[in-house]
Amino acid sequence: MKEIMMIGAGSVGGYFGAHLARTYSNVSFVLRSKTRAAVAKNGLTIRSAIGESFTVHPPSASNPQDLPQPDLIILGVKAYDLDEVMNQIEPIMKPETTLLTLQNGVTIEDTLKMRFGRERVVGGVSFIYSKIVEPGVIDHFKKGLVTIGELMGLETPRLLQIQALFKEAGIPCFLTEDIRKTKWEKMCWNCVFNPLTVVLNDHVAKALDATELQPVMATIVREVAAVAMAAHRVPLDDDMPEKVVKWSQELRDIHTSMYDDWQSGRPTEIDELNGYIVKRGQQFGVPTPMNEMLTALIKGMTRQESSEEPAVVVEGAVQRSLRFSRIHLSQLALEHQISDVGRVMPNMHGTGVKIKAILDVVSLQSGVDHVTFNSQDGQYSACITVEQAREFGILMYEQDGETFPNERGGPFRLVTPGLGDLCANVKQVGRMVFSQGLAQDCRPPEACAEDTPIQ
Repeated sequence: MKEIMMIGAGSVGGYFGAHLARTYSNVSFVLRSKTRAAVAKNGLTIRSAIGESFTVHPPSASNPQDLPQPDLIILGVKAYDLDEVMNQIEPIMKPETTLLTLQNGVTIEDTLKMRFGRERVVGGVSFIYSKIVEPGVIDHFKKGLVTIGELMGLETPRLLQIQALFKEAGIPCFLTEDIRKTKWEKMCWNCVFNPLTVVLNDHVAKALDATELQPVMATIVREVAAVAMAAHRVPLDDDMPEKVVKWSQELRDIHTSMYDDWQSGRPTEIDELNGYIVKRGQQFGVPTPMNEMLTALIKGMTRQESSEEPAVVVEGAVQRSLRFSRIHLSQLALEHQISDVGRVMPNMHGTGVKIKAILDVVSLQSGVDHVTFNSQDGQYSACITVEQAREFGILMYEQDGETFPNERGGPFRLVTPGLGDLCANVKQVGRMVFSQGLAQDCRPPEACAEDTPIQ
């Protein structure tokens, strides 16, 4: 194979790709811009605790069309990136280009097959514990081997050639006649320990040593095995729960990739692992309550707020900072919702919620008596007492079923009918900051909240 292209340089792709690049000069990398800049400047570094540490300087690009046309493409990115990657590589594939996937999940090969044809795809499973230290630097702790196989189970010349490439690069590479079963066996392990290490916030050993979790882990595996048979006609061994525990003993001190992703604030593969089991179980009438619970827990723990979603942040002297989007505000107590603010403030049109509803949710620290409403740009603020906010404050968040318009002071606007516009009318509210005593206030002195009596 004259040209080899590695997609990604994360904990998996970076480790295996670097070993190939150290041995062969015809290995190139497709990388995201930040990683590409780091690799171009400092190279791709593997710091191994059990083998040799080294740095390579392979050619790389963010667009595969800027690299030599490959005979072998190795996919080492996360499963949720597959659609994007397929769009990237389609223009540069030759009729004889082979795709080898080292990704988690049991749908990758089928997805590639439907897009590019069965004859292009070789399945693979990686066994390694490594993690990204920073772009272009991978720490390697345990294992570092792959198992590969043709989808039809044959031992083909290209399979032997790929095996030879890995072995020559110092990577143990094994062949299997049933790559689908191998993938599902690893799926069992992934569905147990990836989410449990996140839920427990600890190493694999924490789950292994908890007697109460033994039946839980066995149930997770049995649900996976039932879906494997129902959805894919892949029979797994009856003692798979015991095998999963046995395989894990030498990995007791590791965190999983899902744990590392969670800790680093990256997306997880929960939808491709436990979430996939739940989805397919529903389609085939296979109950998967344990995987469903783990999916929900991980999604709840790792949910990332969209940076594009407007929200008001509540902070300061509170027990916990909170974030209220338009949806969150609409879900607060119905008795505090005002469908048309124009009824209490004739010059305004839109939906709002009384600040009292937010105060019912927020836990204030002892002695807090003021709240400052800050505009998003930080140019304007109004500080009033908590009691004034509770009695008169309304936060407008919607107009005609849509986000409150910016030209009207949205997406969130504070109005205080009864106190007067001059006293506290803040457009484009971004933060509510609670404090003890009067805090930042950009209004003229005559509008001081301390001098405004409660009606």
